[in-house]
Amino acid sequence: MTLEAVLFDMFDTLLMIQGNHSFHLPAMKRMYEHVSTNGISVSFEKFHSTYITVRDKIIAETDLNLDEPHFNLRVAETLKSLGYKYEVSDPIVKGATNAFAEEFMKYVCIDENAEKMLNTLNKKFRLGIISNFAIPECVHKLLNVNGINNMFEVVVISGEVNKRKPSPEIFTITLDKLGVPAEKVAFVGDTVDADVDGAKSVGMKSIYIKRRDQKFFKFHPDHIINSLSELPVTLEQY
Repeated sequence: MTLEAVLFDMFDTLLMIQGNHSFHLPAMKRMYEHVSTNGISVSFEKFHSTYITVRDKIIAETDLNLDEPHFNLRVAETLKSLGYKYEVSDPIVKGATNAFAEEFMKYVCIDENAEKMLNTLNKKFRLGIISNFAIPECVHKLLNVNGINNMFEVVVISGEVNKRKPSPEIFTITLDKLGVPAEKVAFVGDTVDADVDGAKSVGMKSIYIKRRDQKFFKFHPDHIINSLSELPVTLEQY
């Protein structure tokens, strides 16, 4: 069957996060500076440790139900645990999320082969993104900053639809937006459970880009590549 669309994971597939999560402490400090200047009186150490507890609880729940609440919930719940009650829609909460995201973005760069590869594929396939990320605004901004936002017909982010890969729902939401059946779509990603298993479970072709050693469990990908530069040739058979 002829392939009509190619969908991509975002982080560590198209855009690379530098320094093994070295963004975390600087981003936390930016977030802390924001809340501190808005009346939150607590030490950084207390703020940070409380955030970690809240984050880990939310992630544990997410691992079970594959829901993806917006990052604002982490901030609001952290402040609540510290004795400050703010809704997720409060400007202080949104500002703290934005402060974290702005610092995080400094640690993200586009893969050296991504732009050329996308330009090549864009001539033949419809392109899209499915990304697991709790700050969807950050994803859109990164696509703009790196000059590739116009390449994609559809961008679906877990923090916007409250479902994350490998949930079939986030894949079917994307397929519905495209109006293309799963068997005519290939998904490219770097994570076994979220990207390979998620895509294969709904009937997509799976192309695994090997960024690190991982074991395959539920499904095996249709193809394995070591670089995005290999993708156009890999897709020629379709």
